[in-house]
Amino acid sequence: MTSPVDQEPDLFGAEPAPAAVLPVAAEPPAPPASPVSPGLAELPDDHLPIAAFAERAYLAYAMSVVRGRALPQVEDGLKPVQRRILYTMHRMRLAPGSKPVKSARVVGDVMGKLHPHGDSSIYDASVRLAQDFSLRYPLIDGQGNFGSRDGDGAAAMRYTEMRLTPIADLLLSEIEMGTADFVPNYDGGDQEPKLLPARLPMLLLNGSSGIAVGMATECPPHNLREVAAAAQLLIKKPESTLDDIRAVLPAPDFPGGGQIISPDSAIRDAYTTGRGSIRMRARWRVETLARGAWRIIVEELPHGVSAAKILSEIEAVTNPQPKTGKKEVSQEEKNNKALVLGVLDAARDESSDLAPVRLVLEPKTRTQEPDDLMRVLLAHTSLEASVSMNLTVIGLDGRPAQKGLKALIREWIDFRFETVERRTRHRLGQVERRIHILEGRQIAWLHIDEIIKVIREADEPKTELIARFGLTEMQAEDILEIRLRQLARLEYIAIEKELAGLRDERAGLIELLENRGAMTKLILKEISEDAKKHGDDRRSLIEAAAPVVATEAPVLDEPVTVLLSKNGWVRTRQGHGIDPQTLSWKSGDSAFLVAEARTTWPLIIVDTTGRAYSIRIADLPGGRGDGVPLTTLIELQPGARVAQALADDPVSEYFFANSGSYGFITKLEDLVTRQRAGKAFMTLEADETVLSPAKVLGEWLAAASGNGRLLYFPRAEMKVMPRGRGMIVMGLDEKEALCAVCCPPTDAVVVTGTGRGGKEVELLVKGVALEACRGKRARKGGTLTPKVKPDALKPQS
Repeated sequence: MTSPVDQEPDLFGAEPAPAAVLPVAAEPPAPPASPVSPGLAELPDDHLPIAAFAERAYLAYAMSVVRGRALPQVEDGLKPVQRRILYTMHRMRLAPGSKPVKSARVVGDVMGKLHPHGDSSIYDASVRLAQDFSLRYPLIDGQGNFGSRDGDGAAAMRYTEMRLTPIADLLLSEIEMGTADFVPNYDGGDQEPKLLPARLPMLLLNGSSGIAVGMATECPPHNLREVAAAAQLLIKKPESTLDDIRAVLPAPDFPGGGQIISPDSAIRDAYTTGRGSIRMRARWRVETLARGAWRIIVEELPHGVSAAKILSEIEAVTNPQPKTGKKEVSQEEKNNKALVLGVLDAARDESSDLAPVRLVLEPKTRTQEPDDLMRVLLAHTSLEASVSMNLTVIGLDGRPAQKGLKALIREWIDFRFETVERRTRHRLGQVERRIHILEGRQIAWLHIDEIIKVIREADEPKTELIARFGLTEMQAEDILEIRLRQLARLEYIAIEKELAGLRDERAGLIELLENRGAMTKLILKEISEDAKKHGDDRRSLIEAAAPVVATEAPVLDEPVTVLLSKNGWVRTRQGHGIDPQTLSWKSGDSAFLVAEARTTWPLIIVDTTGRAYSIRIADLPGGRGDGVPLTTLIELQPGARVAQALADDPVSEYFFANSGSYGFITKLEDLVTRQRAGKAFMTLEADETVLSPAKVLGEWLAAASGNGRLLYFPRAEMKVMPRGRGMIVMGLDEKEALCAVCCPPTDAVVVTGTGRGGKEVELLVKGVALEACRGKRARKGGTLTPKVKPDALKPQS
C-alpha cells in the first residue's frame, strides 16, 4: 500500500490543491493530483492520521508561500503584494503628475481591501519599490526618507508620501482595457487583478528576490533598452539562439553601476541554466593632489554593497578582536592587519545627495602604486563581491521552475501577444457598441417627427420604437435618454464623421485579430516607443578581469624548527640543528613533532578521522616560550585528535596509509587548505588509524604488518590521488593490522619494533632478506627473521 507521504501531489495545477513542492527544473513533471492517498483524500481534517494531516497542512502552507508570497510571475515580474500596492495606487489615481499622498493612506487601502497582512510588510514592499538603489527602474516616486544604501531604514509611513512613477505605466496603462482577469479579494468584497498587463518584461528590468519553501529566486536587473531589443529580436526571429540574444542583452545592469568582471562563459552558463553567479568589482578613479600626492575615490560599488559595509570591513581587518573564548587574535589576522595598514592610511565616506557613493581611500605613502592599494582592499573587503543569479519564477503554466534567459523572454512574448489580443477584442467590442448606438441616432434624426410623436402618444414608447423603426433595445433606450439638441443638423454631421472614424477603426482591429503579422508589427512598434520613452544608458561596465585572491604579507624564506607537543602546543625556533635534549616543554608534556622546515612551508595535521588541516609555518609563534595551543589555529572536528603531523616542501610526495591496509600517494600541496576546519582527506573505517606518512624517496615501497611480515613492492603499483580511500597496500590475516610504511631511496629498510622478551630491536633488512619480501602490491610478503613485531619503518641512514 502506498504511503500518503510517498506520493507527490500537483501543487501548481489548474485546480489548486494541497501538494508537495516541485523540484526546480526546466520541465517539471506532472505529478498526481492528490497530496494523500485516495482513501484519505476525502476525509475531513479531524479524521486524518496525524502524519497525513501534517502533510496536508504543511503542503497547503508551502503552496501559499510559493504562489502567494515569495516568487514572482514571469508575465509581470511582480509578487502579489507588489501587484496589490501598484493596483491600489492606480485606483487612488496617484498618477505621476498627481499630488502624492501619505504612505499610511496607501498602506491602509492595500491592507483593508486586498492584502490582509501586517502593515509593516506592505510598507516595506512599497519602500523597496521606491528605492533607486534597489530597483533599476523604481515604480513608486517616494517623497521623504525612503532609506539609504548604507542600510538606514525608511521613515515611518506617516511621514512619507508616494505616487506612481512614469515607468509604472508599463504595468498599469492597459489595466482597464480588458487585459486582466480579476478575482475576488480575500473576503469577496472587492476584486483584484491576477496579473498586470506588462508592456515590457518587468521581471528582467527590475529583477526579483525571494525565498519560498524549498526554493528561492534571485533575478538580477537589466537595462530597458537591451531587454526591449532582445524581446524584439525573439519576436522577429523566434529561432534565435542564446548567443544571438546576448549580442543585444549581454549581462545584467545594476542600479548602482559597478564593473562586471565575470568571464563571458560564466555569464552565458548562468543565462543557459538559470543559475549562476556574477562577479562584480567597484569602480574608482585616482584623484591627484598637491606635491605628487594622490588618493582613490570609489564612485560605484557592487550591487548590494554599501560604503558603510566597506568601512566596517576595513575596521575589522585593521583592528581585529579576539573571538569568543580566545585570548588573542590569530596570526593570520595579525598578518592581514599588517598588510592593510602597510598600504592604507585612512578611509572615509563622503557620500552625499550630489554623490550617492564617494568613498575616499588615502594611501600610506604617495610613492606606492594605486593598483597595489586596491589589490589589497579588493581581496579583503566587498569592493569585489559576487551576486547570485537564480532565475526561478512562476511560469505561464502556473508552476515554479528555473528558466534560462531565452525561456523568460519567450514566455513574456506569448503573454504580450495574448494581452494585445485581449485589448484588441475589448476595444473592438467598445467600437461596435458605439457604432450600433450612432446608427440608431441616425435613424432617429431621419424620423425625428415620428419619433417625437411616438414618445408623446405611446403608452410604451420603447416597445413602439423598436417595432416601428426596427431599432434594438439598446438603440431605443439611447434615443429615449438623449437630449433633443443632440439631433440637430450639426450633430448629425458629427455623428456621420464619428461613424466613419469608428468603422475605419473597426476594420483595423479586425485586421489585427485576423492577421498575425499586423499584430506582430504593432507589438514591435509599441516596444520601440516604450524603449524610446523610458530607456536609458547602461550603468554597469562589462569588462572581464581575473578575480583578486586574498593577498598575504611577504614571507622571508628562513630555516626554522617546528615544535609540536603531545598536548597540542606548537611553536618554532630559528634555524636548524637544534639538539632535542635542549628543548623545554610544559610540565607533563613532551615532543610530538620536531621537524626542520622553512617559513614558506606548511605544517600539515591529519586527525583521527582522516581530516587534513594546514597552517603556514610563518604564522606560528617563535621564541623560547611554550607557543600557542594548536586549537587556536585550526578547528578540530568534535571528538577528533591529532593523529599525524609533518612539515615539508609542498611539492614533496608522501605515502599515506591506515591500519586497515589502504593507502595512496599524494603531494603535500593537496593537503593545504585555507579553511580552519580543514578538509576531508583520508577515508577511514571504524577502528582504523592513520599511520605515520612516509616521504617518497625511491621507486619501491615497504609495508610491515603486526604479525612480523614485510612486503616490498613497486611504487608504480600505488595510486597517486589527492584524497580518498586508496588501494590495498598489503594482504593481512584476520584481526591483523598494518603498522608501518616506508619508501627508502635504496634497497634497504630499517625495521624497529619489539623482539623476543619484549626487547626493543632495530633490524636492517636488505639483500637476500629483502628479496624474500619483494612482491606485488596487496600480497602478504615475507616473514621477518629474526622474529620481530614492527613499530616503525625507516630508510637506512
